Amino acid sequence: MAKLNIELITGIFVIIGIACFTWLAISVAGATFSEQPGYSLTARFSSISGLREGAVIEGAGVRIGSVTAIEFDPDSFEAIVHLHINEGVPVQEDAIAAVRTQGIIGEKYINIIPGGFEELLTEGMEIYETESAISIEDLVSRYIFSSDG
Repeated sequence: MAKLNIELITGIFVIIGIACFTWLAISVAGATFSEQPGYSLTARFSSISGLREGAVIEGAGVRIGSVTAIEFDPDSFEAIVHLHINEGVPVQEDAIAAVRTQGIIGEKYINIIPGGFEELLTEGMEIYETESAISIEDLVSRYIFSSDG
């Protein structure tokens, strides 16, 4: 009987440990199971190399939303990125959406650079000013094959 109690207590501690580890992993990753209230915007980019659905959207270094979907427009050969901006975060009409990299070879994210207009974007509108992803391979090949010799 004593052996059964020890095994039961050990099992409970193992289950609690697994639950705590799972909660910690989800918290560190910044994952959420329910979408925060907010509004949707779109932006068009000529290149989003490496950007993925679920990527972070930042403003002034603070997480303000996430990428919900990415599509390809066959008419303009551009990537259409659907953005979910958290409630209470204003985005000016002339804001710039730029694809950036965390560190040298880190994960891609979108940085919203505020504009100067007072008019704000609302549900379903588009950010027209965008900066595409910078490709390290393109920069290196331009440097190597430049004819400035």
